[in-house]
Amino acid sequence: MYNFHTNMGYLGVVAFVQGDINGDLVPDNVYVTGFKTSDVSIIRNITIVIQDGMTGRFYSIPLKENMGYDPALFLGDFTGDGINDIFISIPTGGSGGTTYNYIYSFVNNVPRLLFDSNVFNQEYQYEVNYMDDYKVEVMSKKNNKKYIIDLSLRGPDYLNEIYDESGKLKSPISGWVDPISGLYPIGYSSRDPVNLLIAYQQIAGRFHADIVGTVQNRLKWNGNRFILDYQEVGIYGIEL
Repeated sequence: MYNFHTNMGYLGVVAFVQGDINGDLVPDNVYVTGFKTSDVSIIRNITIVIQDGMTGRFYSIPLKENMGYDPALFLGDFTGDGINDIFISIPTGGSGGTTYNYIYSFVNNVPRLLFDSNVFNQEYQYEVNYMDDYKVEVMSKKNNKKYIIDLSLRGPDYLNEIYDESGKLKSPISGWVDPISGLYPIGYSSRDPVNLLIAYQQIAGRFHADIVGTVQNRLKWNGNRFILDYQEVGIYGIEL
């Protein structure tokens, strides 16, 4: 694999890992390729390219969302079959720090999509509403769970824009939860090769930079798809 110039820019390898992903016990080469123009850092037509370690044959997996910055590549077993799967995360460069994320199995040189962040984002929906007494209510529709975030330690300049002197809302305010801003593989222990996923999503208030917390969803493979294993809401620390 090497870089060469086309009318779209420079086609090259932007990430590389090595490991057995097809189950024949021979390490394979896994590349991420894309087009990058000389004057900007955005990468277009991002593609997973696999070289079978035994035969030398190349395979390619095109991605639905294939434009972003500095893709991260990881091999790990997410299904429990003892064979590495391909994990790729692509920062979008947007103001919310969101990422495109895919996980593919490649057993017997056949690609199988295991995780698609767009599908996750559509499935995991929320409602965010400011309440009286310096509270924000976050409702997770996926599992019908409600979380309350306390804003009372925020500075007076912030609170006075939203609440009156008695802690009542001056007007209704609804926030939102961003798409995935970080997806990370984790394992219970070094003896357990099966990786879980932690998906982070920012909770925004009145505007994007008004971050009031994060939703953290832990996902595990159930034999057919990734399902919700555990959910929690984190809040940002306040300097006192």
